[in-house]
Amino acid sequence: MSVRSRRGARDTGAVDGTTGKERSGGDAGVLGTALGVVLAFSLAQGSWQWFSTYLGVTLLAVVFSFGRVPERTSGRPAAYGWSLAAYSMVIGLCVALALAPALQRWDWLFPMPQTRQTCVDSGRYQSLQTEAALGDLAGRDADALAHAQQKQSQEAVDDCLAATTTRWLPAYALGTALLVGAASWWWGGRARTRRAAPEAA
Repeated sequence: MSVRSRRGARDTGAVDGTTGKERSGGDAGVLGTALGVVLAFSLAQGSWQWFSTYLGVTLLAVVFSFGRVPERTSGRPAAYGWSLAAYSMVIGLCVALALAPALQRWDWLFPMPQTRQTCVDSGRYQSLQTEAALGDLAGRDADALAHAQQKQSQEAVDDCLAATTTRWLPAYALGTALLVGAASWWWGGRARTRRAAPEAA
């Protein structure tokens, strides 16, 4: 083997090693983000608060900064498919976590008129229960009773809406994952075609 050939082999190995390290770092970043999302979902209790939006956006920033979109490689279609699925599903989870408070509160983003009316009825029922339990306050402090009724009613409505939102979050996460996966597949095909064009020429 000539000196130039050995040098080329060493250069190729260095490049491959760097790429492997970058890919491993990207995979680790995606895995860490997935664990963070799962932990955030497991710790979420009651009504979805806007802090979950902050968490979702932060985790998305971690994925885009340290993760890498899987690249198509010849001869390993299964590995590429699994990598793309994992990457897309992690982004879907992050988006669902970020959207949860908005889905709970905004009718135009998550229209569910029947469910929202049911939650309002649950809040009204909770208000009546509070009045029955604290009825002796009416003669002494009507304002305190009204405040307690309003607070308990709002909590009941929020918990009802949060439970419904949580049940529908997988649909939003899966939809986002499908969009990200399809876009990444299309963009990866275009990039591979562009790289192959100069070689063919």
